[in-house]
Amino acid sequence: MTDFVIPEIKASEDEMIAIRHYLHANPELSLEEFKTSDLVAKQLESWGYKVTRGIGTTGVVGSLKKGDSNKSIGLRADMDALPIFEETNLPWASTVAGKMHACGHDGHTTILLAAAKYIASESCEFNGTVHLIFQPAEEAIGGADLMIKEGLFERFPCDRVFALHNMPGLPTGKLGFYSGNFMASADTVKITIKGYGGHGAYPQRTVDPIVTGAALITALQTIVSRNVTPGETAIVTVGTFQSGIASNVIPDSAVMELTVRAMKPEIRDLLIKRIEELADFTAKSFGASCDVEVYDSYPVLINDDEQTAFARELAVEFFGKDAVLDTVLPSTGSEDFAFMLQERPGSYFLLGNGEKGEKGGCMVHNPGYDFNDAIISTGASFFSRLVQTYCR
Repeated sequence: MTDFVIPEIKASEDEMIAIRHYLHANPELSLEEFKTSDLVAKQLESWGYKVTRGIGTTGVVGSLKKGDSNKSIGLRADMDALPIFEETNLPWASTVAGKMHACGHDGHTTILLAAAKYIASESCEFNGTVHLIFQPAEEAIGGADLMIKEGLFERFPCDRVFALHNMPGLPTGKLGFYSGNFMASADTVKITIKGYGGHGAYPQRTVDPIVTGAALITALQTIVSRNVTPGETAIVTVGTFQSGIASNVIPDSAVMELTVRAMKPEIRDLLIKRIEELADFTAKSFGASCDVEVYDSYPVLINDDEQTAFARELAVEFFGKDAVLDTVLPSTGSEDFAFMLQERPGSYFLLGNGEKGEKGGCMVHNPGYDFNDAIISTGASFFSRLVQTYCR
């Protein structure tokens, strides 16, 4: 891949790696990315971008126009870290206990900064406007949605938008594209069962929310197997079930939380509907009641066919056929870039972080993960080519 990296981007690689290591050592959680935003804004301003801050609380947009064309393109990077205790023992390991860049957003931010420096240089010729979107809160809350609700695309019009994610398990620096429904929707569902507590020695005088909840957990396992067409992707997982504080006390309530995933919007709607129905019917059958709350919801990420084909063909043209993976499968992971793809055509693609057993092969959201610095220049070069090719 090195042979296809833009020389000017390669020349700034040491500078960018230093930025990446600083970001990794100083992680910030969702909507707390104040130092990260400061660094991003100062770098963009030094290269001549018009910088807008505070969109979605800590989001930053850098805008640059060259020539007289009305064409516009958006490139997005996420900035937030995760609440994980790092175990890498690297020189640039997190200095903040319980916070870690365990998903590579430090690398994504650096890739977009490396592209930004080149795009602003005299060496990069294009005719149009580029908006570089540095987004907060991808891991929680839905920072993309926050930015959109605060007028992202009205204030910074984009004909098309692109984003990437590093992917452990894929060969270092190789690009993967998928057209259509690529990543699952994700919903957190909180179910609160309300019973009537009492002494554990007299259960007949109570409405036991634990027994009710146990029955509901069993019933929830039938949703996918008995309501979803075989072959469709659907997941209903009960991740927490909390109730009671003593063995001889039947509590008043029980709370469970679910993660719900689907690859099609209509399947997503079906899962939520059946969860609500089963929760209500099961609670009533035991003499209890319940509340169902759905939140932290991300839609299905759907890559535009035309824009995905454009990006794939561009990768083959500039990097060669061997640099593009033949097969990339849809994922039941979720990604809030899906909100942006609901508003503008575009594509979300993968950049190999390293295969298992190699540097960069540790899976994301793991305390031993680290972003592979070897792919910074590759990602930045491809982002730059997207701008140059579309804005001709």
